[in-house]
Amino acid sequence: MAPEALRAGLVADDVSFGYLPSQQVLHDVGATAPRGGLVGILGPNGSGKTTLLRLLAGLLAPQHGHVMLDGEDLRTLGRAAAARRMAVVPQETQLVFEYTVLEMAVMGRYPHLRGFEIEGPDDLAIAREALGATGTLHLESRLFNTLSGGEKQRVVIAGALAQFGGRERHQTDVTDVLLLDEPTASLDLAYQLEIRSILLQLNQQRKVTVIISTHDLNLAAGLCRDLILLDRGRVLATGPAEEMLKPALIQQLYGVDVDISVHARTGRLTVVPVSRTEPRLQP
Repeated sequence: MAPEALRAGLVADDVSFGYLPSQQVLHDVGATAPRGGLVGILGPNGSGKTTLLRLLAGLLAPQHGHVMLDGEDLRTLGRAAAARRMAVVPQETQLVFEYTVLEMAVMGRYPHLRGFEIEGPDDLAIAREALGATGTLHLESRLFNTLSGGEKQRVVIAGALAQFGGRERHQTDVTDVLLLDEPTASLDLAYQLEIRSILLQLNQQRKVTVIISTHDLNLAAGLCRDLILLDRGRVLATGPAEEMLKPALIQQLYGVDVDISVHARTGRLTVVPVSRTEPRLQP
């Protein structure tokens, strides 16, 4: 990969990974999320989407290749430094203990604290500001487990935002990355629209780089500028969303015939599944 491609953003350079030596999940995958980008990872079940997301987040280490943030290998950068610049929102958050919404947001400050240090007024202010950015500040005293699914997702995103706080926001040479695994799964239509709107605002107003793994082609069409199509652990294609959302590529990826058109009211691409085609061949 050319050096200029590694300067800004998050890059997976020729990465491979397997949970067992005999079962490779990802094979020589290259993926780029430019600084300030909106990137979607698409693929059927078992294609390796979540594994790639975890590699990009530094939660897993590639067995071959490198993952780099602004040109620095995550293994060199270290977990604490990476956690101050990258945050992961899982598909579902389960808690063993009861925490309030504010406590959940404050947890995002832990990468900024030294050993045995407790959060201070500045950390609380950053957490509250993050809750405000996701429209959940009014819930700060509520117990997290009493919230609806959409409210929980917004609070978890707020905790992720709190990880980025504490720096001068005019810094343009630092990439903040928010990685989300199926961010709208199990949410009703209203909350799906809210999550999409929040992610767009964070990207446009705070310049947060957003990477999502999703099955929802219409979410990807309405949110992402670039897409990575992942098929059985390999990159089938990658590029601008309008070039990736083509019937032939979607049929090759999912084995489904689709109609893709521009929605008259929103101006966004809309994907409508029509029928199952021939079963996808096994590798």
